Amino acid sequence: MTEVAPAQLEPMPDDWRRALAVVAHPDDLEYGCSAAVASWTDAGREVTYVLATRGEAGVDTLAPAECGPLREREQRASAAVVGVSTVEFLDHRDGVIEYGTALRRDIAAAVRRHRPELVITLNHRDTWGGTFWNTPDHVAVGRAVLDAAGDAGNRWIFPELTEQGLEPWSGVRWVAVAGSSSPTHAVDATDGLDRAVRSLLEHRAYIEALTDQDPEEYVRGFLTGNARETGKRFGDRPAVSFELFSR
Repeated sequence: MTEVAPAQLEPMPDDWRRALAVVAHPDDLEYGCSAAVASWTDAGREVTYVLATRGEAGVDTLAPAECGPLREREQRASAAVVGVSTVEFLDHRDGVIEYGTALRRDIAAAVRRHRPELVITLNHRDTWGGTFWNTPDHVAVGRAVLDAAGDAGNRWIFPELTEQGLEPWSGVRWVAVAGSSSPTHAVDATDGLDRAVRSLLEHRAYIEALTDQDPEEYVRGFLTGNARETGKRFGDRPAVSFELFSR
C-alpha cells in the first residue's frame, strides 16, 4: 500500500503588526514557538507575552515563594532574547488554573489593553498528539484564550472592563495554537532557531530540575528535532507549526 504524504502546511499570515501570546507558564512559549517570535520581531512586528502564572509550582526542589520570582526573572530574560520587551503575569495559581469567567475576563482585558490582530496560545486539547496527557493549566488557558478573543470585542460580556477604561477590541483576526497535533500553518524557523535555543536556555533552573542531560544539548536537540520534523510538511525548511483559527 502506498503511504499517503501528510498535507503541507500553509505559511502563516504576515499582514499584521501586533501579536499577543497568552500561555499558562514560563517556558511554554519557548518550548512552543519562540523561533517564530524571533522572526516576527526581526520584521518589526510587536509581540507581547502574558502568562497566567509565574510557574511557582514548577520545580520540586524550590518552594513556590522562591520559585515564582526566579521563574519570572528567567521568563523576562528569555523573552528579551527573541525581541519581546513586555511580559505580564496574571497571577493565577500554578497547577490549579480554573477555566471560567474569571480567567476569560483577565485574558479579554489583556486583549483589550494590547489590541492585537494575532493572538497566540498553546495546545488546549487533552493530549499531545494523542500520546501524552496534557496539563490542566494548558487546557484551561488555551481554551480560555480562544473564547476571550471574542469576549474582548463584546462590550456586554464583561462591562466592568469598559468601566475600567478598556474599550472593546474586535480586531483579533486569528488565534494561533502552538503545539497542536492538527497544525494548519507554519513559520520558517531558519533565522530564529538559534535564538529560540538561547531563549529556552534562560529557563536554566527549570531545565536543570527537569533533566540530567546537559542543558544546551537537551534544548538544542528538542527544538531542532521538532523544527526539522515540522519542516517535512513545509518545504523541508525547519519550521514552527500552528493550528490557525480565523475570526
